[in-house]
Amino acid sequence: MTKKLYYDSAFIQEWSTVITSAIEHEDGIYVTLAKTAFYPHGGGQPCDTGTIGGIAVLDVVLEAQEVLHKVAQLPGQTEVDCAIDWARRFDHMQQHSGQHLLSAVFLKLYQAATVSFHLGSDYATIDLDRSELSAAELAEAEQEVNRQIYLNRSIVSYFVTAEEMAKLPLLKLPKVTEDIRIVEIEGVEHNACGGTHVAATGAIGLIKLLRSEKQKGHVRVTFLCGGRALAAFNDHVQIISQLSVKFNTGKEEIMDRIGKWEQEQKLMQMELAAVREQNDSYLARELLAAAEADSRVIRLISDTRTLKDLQSLAAKLTALTDLPLLLLSAAENKAVLAHSGSAEFSCGAFFKAHLGGYQGKGGGSDKLAQAGFPSWEDALAFYNFAKEQF
Repeated sequence: MTKKLYYDSAFIQEWSTVITSAIEHEDGIYVTLAKTAFYPHGGGQPCDTGTIGGIAVLDVVLEAQEVLHKVAQLPGQTEVDCAIDWARRFDHMQQHSGQHLLSAVFLKLYQAATVSFHLGSDYATIDLDRSELSAAELAEAEQEVNRQIYLNRSIVSYFVTAEEMAKLPLLKLPKVTEDIRIVEIEGVEHNACGGTHVAATGAIGLIKLLRSEKQKGHVRVTFLCGGRALAAFNDHVQIISQLSVKFNTGKEEIMDRIGKWEQEQKLMQMELAAVREQNDSYLARELLAAAEADSRVIRLISDTRTLKDLQSLAAKLTALTDLPLLLLSAAENKAVLAHSGSAEFSCGAFFKAHLGGYQGKGGGSDKLAQAGFPSWEDALAFYNFAKEQF
């Protein structure tokens, strides 16, 4: 059986060993090693990656207490040098140790036990046995968990027997009855856990709580630890700096400036809508005046109007004439067909019958239909076809 070096030390990054077997599964090639520091998936923590003999390790799983390493290809030799992706491993250590400390704080402050833990690639979550948490409670928990980080309490792991475990203040008993591994945060908690951890709470660096939300009768808390929290802080500082430059104001006044800008935008949109309404009315009358006595359809190709604009124009025109309308937007490659209800054809049925020949998609009612096309050529070809049908 493989010697699991990650139990001896979570800080082993490189080592030499031998490949003891190669296994071909449906999803790829797996190898076993005489000794490994690659941590497999387990306990909410993702696996390590890295290289074996210079070959990329894609996945690590535990089957029947044996560690299987999925490799991109089989190494050419049995004696191999191995290396862990240390940035990934240390990130997992920070998040997992941070989760232990955060769970202990929630339990101490609010008697809220952790019922599940998930460590994702972007953030981590815990689900608490609590129906809700207030903003004040979250803030208090964040202050306390970071205080515990500053105290730099030691984190150690060791194996105990079932008899020794019975003497420890464990909140939750493990499912296993042998090879029981305990992770202890000095003066805070004892927890049965097989994961990798930092050596002291100070190495967690920082814990930032992002949000809480209800999840199937529990409260899910999303958080970042260490390097992830620092990266998020740097992103936020960059965004605030860009907003400060954009609005030509200090960061303290950004929200006020955005509020004023939003109000200005609302007023501008109201003015623009009024101008568009007036412009549509003028255009509708111009189109009607330009229509010849024997016109069978009113047509328009617009370089600037959107589908929404054409639909608004169609509503005005159908209130003024019984002639069908065929409108085309060159800006969006979209068409509108409409009439007042007096025509003897269905706009929706016409589109359904003919759009396929021009790669168009759309539909509508008897009195109004709209369609979009993948290219201007398709849209114009359909427009030219349709105008000859009325």
